[in-house]
Amino acid sequence: MNSARREAVWYHGADVPLSWRLLARLYGGVTALRRSAYAQGWLRSHAVGKPVVVVGNLSVGGTGKTPLTLALVRALGARGLRAGVVSRGYGGTAKGPLLLDAASTPQQVGDEPLLIHTRSGAPVAIGRDRVAAARLLLASAPIDVILADDGLQHYRLRRDVEICVIDGARRFGNRRLLPAGPLREPLSRLDRVDFRVCNGGLARADEVQLHLRDEGATALRGGEHVALETFAHQRVRAVAGIGNPQRFFDSLRACRIEVIEHAFADHHLFRPDDLAFDDGLPVLMTEKDAIKCRAFAQTDWWQVSVQAQLPERFLDVLAHRILAV
Repeated sequence: MNSARREAVWYHGADVPLSWRLLARLYGGVTALRRSAYAQGWLRSHAVGKPVVVVGNLSVGGTGKTPLTLALVRALGARGLRAGVVSRGYGGTAKGPLLLDAASTPQQVGDEPLLIHTRSGAPVAIGRDRVAAARLLLASAPIDVILADDGLQHYRLRRDVEICVIDGARRFGNRRLLPAGPLREPLSRLDRVDFRVCNGGLARADEVQLHLRDEGATALRGGEHVALETFAHQRVRAVAGIGNPQRFFDSLRACRIEVIEHAFADHHLFRPDDLAFDDGLPVLMTEKDAIKCRAFAQTDWWQVSVQAQLPERFLDVLAHRILAV
């Protein structure tokens, strides 16, 4: 599926091809049957002995799950709850279950789990079988709560709290199921989650507002840290292999930076040839991309960091819910 055409159909009102609509009906039927199988007990969800908080979304693409997960690790820790993280490890070669350590690479375990582990210091386990990954995680360290990154549709792992992250700018596009639209499940699924977190835009009355705060740029070689405004009125090459690259490019332009866009597929495993620009311009990239480029980084390559900000009231309520499990 051509990405430009998909974007036009999903988010900009272009006509949905008949074949996409037919496939969406088939997809909807299969997902409904699967949900029913778990609801009726034909398929079994497994508890792992500690509270599980799922951080996921309904739509395909980047909505801000990773910054939110990092913020929750930090906030729950401040409230006396030690969090560990389980993830599918998408983009990595390891099937798992596997516990991340200092030798883990993004090629092996995926970019998002490694970013969560290196930035937060929290124990992280990956695996296609998230129940097995959760049990490995609990055996590795004293943990009070498990955060399941991108696990809203993984019903086999029993959960106590569900958080759905919503892209505040794009919302749910044309509101259709895959491949006719960006939805993994019907919008009615929102009625069954515990919290809806809106990343950017303006949160609605039943949503929690999340803001991504700019934390500046850090050189991949040498570690120099500067304010993002350092690049204002300069031309830079902006690299993004994330679910919604335009969000990153727009954030740089908001700082009055002149951006040459280089969008890659989500979870793209970068090679030196991908970034062989040879024109002396600074290269700015997301943390998720930087973790895959550090091994061959050049001078004047920078990772741009953000930190999720959430209402204290929401974090207090979430901690209370976890303690009540």
